[in-house]
Amino acid sequence: MRHDHATLGTFPRSRVGGLVALVLALAVYGGNGSSDMAIAQDSVVSAQRTVTVSAIGRVAAEPDMAHISTGVLSEARTASDALTANTKAMRQVIDGLKSLGVGSPDIQTTALSIEPRYERSKDAQRPATIVGYRVVNQVRIAVRDLDRLGDILDQTVSLGANQVGALSFEVSNAEALKDGAREQAMANAKRRAALYAGAADAKVGRVLAISEETQHVVPQGGLMARSMAAEAVPIERGSQVLEARVTVTWALE
Repeated sequence: MRHDHATLGTFPRSRVGGLVALVLALAVYGGNGSSDMAIAQDSVVSAQRTVTVSAIGRVAAEPDMAHISTGVLSEARTASDALTANTKAMRQVIDGLKSLGVGSPDIQTTALSIEPRYERSKDAQRPATIVGYRVVNQVRIAVRDLDRLGDILDQTVSLGANQVGALSFEVSNAEALKDGAREQAMANAKRRAALYAGAADAKVGRVLAISEETQHVVPQGGLMARSMAAEAVPIERGSQVLEARVTVTWALE
């Protein structure tokens, strides 16, 4: 008796055709057909080979403006007297700064406080008593002409400021200058991605994702540091390093 049944694996051809038709029917009509297709597509995407690289770009820039924290501390027997003295002294400082060319938008009050001053008794059993009051008024000044920064600091003290706090420098157009760092970061990332891809016998394909990390400005001295000639206060503005950090994912071919 002759048996004529070509097989694929262990199934007769006719049965294989039926099974294929059944599987296709289930894929299209059975259950949630659309979600099944989405799962199939997702599995294809997830199986795609990729390479992800993080890189940094840096550019140096010379600061073109500065911020000074300064103010007046006044003390008196009463809160009213301390406030009156402080107001008079602070008004003199602010008016003097304006006469030096510092505009009103560049002078901002950052703190104003009135606190009692205590004196401890020699008798540990007796509480401390109030012997006066202290008033502090502080402002933050933006100096846009750094060649005058030393003179402004000197004059601020001469005008009556008896508190000088933080001094910081800023690159006013830092965001535009960081574009150079961003381009450098992308070039570094692409170069490293090509190196890794080559080591894996692959080629870098299209970009799938790009993200940038926000970085603070890093003060840095060095060859770009420059000393400013001021009458009484020498200032080094130095340089600042602007950084851009990117993470890029490429498809591999």
